[in-house]
Amino acid sequence: MKAFSEMTLQELLLPEGHPCACGQRHQAGLRRVHIGSEALGSLPDVLSELHIKKPFIFSDRNTRRAAWGYLEPILLEAAIPFVEYAFDKEHLEPDEQACGSLVMAFDPSCDGLLAIGSGVLNDVGKVFAHAVRLPLVAVATAPSMDGYASDNASMIRGRVKVSLYNACPQAVIADTRILRDAPERMLQAGLGDMLAKYLSICEWRLSHLVTGEYYCENIAGLVRASLRRVVQEAEGLKVRDGKAVERVMEGLLTSGIAMAYARISRPASGLEHYFSHIWEMMTLERGNKPELHGIQVGVGTLLTLEIWEKLSRMDPGRDKAESFIKAFDDQTWKAMVLRIFGSAGEGILTAAIREGRNDPAAHARRLEKTLTHWPQILKIVREELPPYEDVAALMRGLNMPMTPEEIGFSAQDTRDALLGAREIRNKYLTSSLMWDLGLLYGWELPSSVLKQ
Repeated sequence: MKAFSEMTLQELLLPEGHPCACGQRHQAGLRRVHIGSEALGSLPDVLSELHIKKPFIFSDRNTRRAAWGYLEPILLEAAIPFVEYAFDKEHLEPDEQACGSLVMAFDPSCDGLLAIGSGVLNDVGKVFAHAVRLPLVAVATAPSMDGYASDNASMIRGRVKVSLYNACPQAVIADTRILRDAPERMLQAGLGDMLAKYLSICEWRLSHLVTGEYYCENIAGLVRASLRRVVQEAEGLKVRDGKAVERVMEGLLTSGIAMAYARISRPASGLEHYFSHIWEMMTLERGNKPELHGIQVGVGTLLTLEIWEKLSRMDPGRDKAESFIKAFDDQTWKAMVLRIFGSAGEGILTAAIREGRNDPAAHARRLEKTLTHWPQILKIVREELPPYEDVAALMRGLNMPMTPEEIGFSAQDTRDALLGAREIRNKYLTSSLMWDLGLLYGWELPSSVLKQ
């Protein structure tokens, strides 16, 4: 069998899936992908193949403006009846209100769903498709995030950022005419989300080593190969080069397929994503408009690369780690979580306590693995992570935001996001390793990273 990294997108999407040396058979819920100029012309065939005779089409103000001029003539020419709903909001959040709005607008005579948009529209669409048990088609309006091909919806539930595993789109249509006209910030966001894959694969390998978490090298190789192709073409984004835009879109779709194969978000999400999740929660708590996810992830990627450059120069000791866990104060920890997460803090504490997040025996087991395998940990880091300056130079050349301050977050916000990343979900991250070593609470991010 060919390695996943050598397969085309359509080969990766074979409905029977692929047996793998890791012992699992990997399958994606996505069935069809159409990328390129005039890709929207495939819509009638896609709907017919999915037995959708009357789609319920939903968008927001911006995504409707971007795509409707291309989409409507195709629907009319093919005589496809439809019901349309557009969120009349300046900024849409993927939360209970958005899902409820779709429920109230939905016409039960429709037999399929068509989401026009990128991150939020697709996440809300996945949850809604799961609820009404109808096939979902995604018409991409920007190459800005990696969730198109996964069944993982990044939602806000009870003011907490959560990952819900729902319905995967059955088809994604990405027309380059629409994608290349996306706002520059959204093109940057797509690259930011792809650059995160350096860290996600690294942390996945580290978690496998330290905690025994499932890991598949074939999936990891698929993500690495896709990331290399994106980075090779990234400079073309400055001039909206069609090949560069398509390459980023392919990379984002491949990342989504990798998540579907692994049945977890590991192949595409690490600490850098948790910076973004917590910053978004902070923003919502303050009543402000969040920055694009991929923009925040790009900044989080630089922060995490800098952390590893510093960690790689250290020789961690047992005494510091054991002294930390002996002195650990439960009440101080609870107060920290409540301070960082505000109204969402109680729910996060409840989940962390239920999971035994601070269990000394579990800490001792992880610490033993970490200290014993420290040379191997550093070897993994050298194999997976590029130098900080290489990534910084690429982002700088594309005029991307590079520091928390540039996207509205203070040094304290950034330290809180680093502290809170370990708390928001039971997932082994770079910050988890730092906590185990007794380094997390005293860690100082250098001014060169916080403000360039």
